[in-house]
Amino acid sequence: MHTKEKKVDKFFLIIISFLISIGVAVFISSSLGILAKNESTFYSVLFSQLVLGFGFGFIGMYFALKIDYKFWRKYSFYILLVSILVTAAVFIPNLGWSHLGAKRWIDFGFTRFQPVEILKFGFVIYFAAWLSWVKNKVQDFKFGILPLSILLAIIALILFNQPDTKSFILITITGICMLFISGVSMKYISLIGVGSVVLLSALVFFTPYLQERVKTFINPSQDPQGSSYQIQQSLIAIGSGGIFGRGYGQSIQKFSYLPEPQGDSIFAVIGEEFGFIGSIGIIILYLLFVLRGLRIANNSPDLFSRLLVSGIVILIVAQSFMNIASITGVFPLTGVPLVFMSHGGTSLMIDLIAIGIVLQISKFQQKH
Repeated sequence: MHTKEKKVDKFFLIIISFLISIGVAVFISSSLGILAKNESTFYSVLFSQLVLGFGFGFIGMYFALKIDYKFWRKYSFYILLVSILVTAAVFIPNLGWSHLGAKRWIDFGFTRFQPVEILKFGFVIYFAAWLSWVKNKVQDFKFGILPLSILLAIIALILFNQPDTKSFILITITGICMLFISGVSMKYISLIGVGSVVLLSALVFFTPYLQERVKTFINPSQDPQGSSYQIQQSLIAIGSGGIFGRGYGQSIQKFSYLPEPQGDSIFAVIGEEFGFIGSIGIIILYLLFVLRGLRIANNSPDLFSRLLVSGIVILIVAQSFMNIASITGVFPLTGVPLVFMSHGGTSLMIDLIAIGIVLQISKFQQKH
């Protein structure tokens, strides 16, 4: 086998182009609900998505495409350290910004930034570098399970205080999958999986707002005007879309019923406007994204690039399916955005940079 630099993976690029194009169209349509209520909020949301998200995201993607992927391995520890410090900076008075009791943003005045997005990315880069450094020693508890447990404990300390349980769940899922890909035995994988479930169960037991979400998941009609309101309105939107949908821009629910139609409820708007066929089409696109992404990972030139691509692809697709599952009532409501589609300038920008790295690595495919 030999490694040869060539052009980026065209099929992966086509999938990304479809997801981004549909994402922009759906985002603009779902944002009309805000325009009807408050024009200045509409333009602020549009600025953060199109300028901070897509604008800076595409610039970042361009540079990520130009930078040799080995750069990320070389500076992985510093990237992780900076991402942890920046995420902890939300607790600094006058710098951190709170919304509905959650302290997850840094306020720059002209826009707000959600540093946990950098933390997810920093974790994937560092853990890929660590696993590629220890290689076969990963089977040893102190080189595989222990470092991941320590990393997750540090991350939990910051995220549980924000509180941001959903990001912790995503990082944990990604970390476990990366361990599995690096060859850790199923015995250890099961151990860390059980440990995570016990930790989350304890967290739900001691956290009233999480208890409320679990109760709503078990009985979605328990409080239609309160805790069950979002899931009820989402299901009404999806149901009223039928097989073919009402048509682009024709959603009724986005105007005064769906909370955050441009945010974590965006899949309900997709269901209403494009129907069952359109919704399935979006799910197929994400499935193609993960399958092609893992194929790039499998053909990557070394262990680090394989784990890095796998981590990025799993993180993005786990988040997307967590959003779709929670809006359709298959999973408790989490509030995670639908990648490339929901409002979230920081998330979009970081995800596009990460895609740039995957495309850069795809230029070094191995010929078997």
